[in-house]
Amino acid sequence: MNPILEEISKVGLVPVIKLNDPNKAVKLVTALKKGGIPVAEVTFRAAGADVAISNIAKECPDILVGAGTVVTLDQCKAAIKAGAKYIISPGFDPEIVSYCVKHNVPITPGCTNPSEVSIATKMGLEVVKFFPAEAAGGLKVLKALAGPFPNMRFIPTGGIGPNNLNDYLAFPKIIACGGSWMVPEKLVDNEDWDGITALAKEAVLTMLDIKLMHIGINSENDNEAEKTANMISAIIGKSLNDGEKSIFAGTEFEIMKFMGVGKCGHIGLSTTSVKRAIRFFESQGFEFDKESLVNDEKGEPKFIYFKEHLGGFGVHLTKV
Repeated sequence: MNPILEEISKVGLVPVIKLNDPNKAVKLVTALKKGGIPVAEVTFRAAGADVAISNIAKECPDILVGAGTVVTLDQCKAAIKAGAKYIISPGFDPEIVSYCVKHNVPITPGCTNPSEVSIATKMGLEVVKFFPAEAAGGLKVLKALAGPFPNMRFIPTGGIGPNNLNDYLAFPKIIACGGSWMVPEKLVDNEDWDGITALAKEAVLTMLDIKLMHIGINSENDNEAEKTANMISAIIGKSLNDGEKSIFAGTEFEIMKFMGVGKCGHIGLSTTSVKRAIRFFESQGFEFDKESLVNDEKGEPKFIYFKEHLGGFGVHLTKV
């Protein structure tokens, strides 16, 4: 996959931004980045989109800024000249797609039927936009559309928000979801950058869907582990599952047969994506024990410990 699109897939979210004042662009994307989303699709639905893109590209080079709602070749050229790292269009325009392919600029044109996806595939595209997602039939239609094209990936946009975000992202052929709920026009016009940061962080945490899996308790030896497990089982009324390294009481408690990670034990958290969780939490100042990283059969991260312990407990993330 193109490196820019790969970076977008690590974030998982593409804020769709309509800027009535391009001079607010830098403060807006700074607020998004602070909330964990270093991505911005600046749409040409408002005048001065190329100016906004230029401001972002110059002042915030680490932001993945792209141009959206690109419907003419002139807009495409202006966006690329301004510093757009990718182009997103609502429909499939062969002229725009050809220009971007020729100049090695990632483009995700809107596709809602097999003919358009087929043409995109022949033109060498790896990712297309599914727009308008909900109006076009939603995830059910997208899955049917993706079936005949095993190598194509999608960025659905239109009608996606906190209530259905994870339904879409659970489909492995979707690399990210676009939407404007993270950047409501009212907050932008009022320059409520703290509000934008809060919405960005909320969107990321919704996407990651972090939940408590179990509490791990360290033991000196097998006998101590068995004693602890029996006590917990009697308290919570759950059966025991004795394994080689630990004993589970239900699914909530894991009693280790040795002194594992953490002075007291560990806290197991589940998430929809360890890859995206690592990127987000590192942007928030957290560190990870990279030696604890475990990948799945596809080479994707599925398990990792935070470097810092919590009250004597190590904390790990596991993809579910």
